[in-house]
Amino acid sequence: MASELSVMFRRRRTWAMLAALAAIPVLIAVAVRVTGAGQSGHGPAFLDRITQNGLFVVLTALVLCTPLFLPLTVGVVAGDTVAGEAGLGTLRYLLVAPAGRARLLLVKYVGAAVFCLAATASVLLAGTVAGLALFPAGPVPLLSGELVDGWTAEGRILLVGAFVCVSLLGLAAVGLFISTLTDVPVGAMAATIALAIAAQLLDALPQLDWLHPWLFSHWWLGFADLLRQPVEWTSFGNNAALQLGYVLVFGALAYGRFATKDVLS
Repeated sequence: MASELSVMFRRRRTWAMLAALAAIPVLIAVAVRVTGAGQSGHGPAFLDRITQNGLFVVLTALVLCTPLFLPLTVGVVAGDTVAGEAGLGTLRYLLVAPAGRARLLLVKYVGAAVFCLAATASVLLAGTVAGLALFPAGPVPLLSGELVDGWTAEGRILLVGAFVCVSLLGLAAVGLFISTLTDVPVGAMAATIALAIAAQLLDALPQLDWLHPWLFSHWWLGFADLLRQPVEWTSFGNNAALQLGYVLVFGALAYGRFATKDVLS
């Protein structure tokens, strides 16, 4: 496990993606500071509140990153898990170890899950620093109308970050499965990202209401309930249960495929 994480975080690609994610809240904060954008009420959720309190930079960034930028980076990492090793010709050497294919898949998935955490944390950290550096801080109004102090608000933001991180785990499992289907990592990455986009498009069609609760992207932006008083945990629980289902189903599919796969590279 330590070796897998070491390899992943030694790659320039990993740090480039994390830096790009961290740049998004910084750019939002600078743009609002310089232009005063968002005061008219137009734009993403929470944008018009940034000038009142810098902590809203984080929430605005998460609203922007969760549907596109976070799935994009997770799709790259998850799609590369197995196909990347096959493409480099190192997969068969990894399987020489007595641990077996199930352990290798588990290690690869845990590595992708750690990246989900790191990606979300980069947005949270950069957004908090940029927001507090450029805008005032103080009591934060929740969506239910109550005011909470800065430390309580930061705790709520961490809960939102946990929600977003959990939301990405199902996509990581889908990417792991796709990665076992091919020896071309770019194809696995593209397919995973395409599925993330397709799921959100399907979720936007009212004619497919019956399908929406089964889509892994359905609860991605459901973290607003964590910004109420008291905290409403229903969306968090539903999201966690849905993502767990995807992890179990696509983890089993990945194992079924990988256990019978002829590894020649």
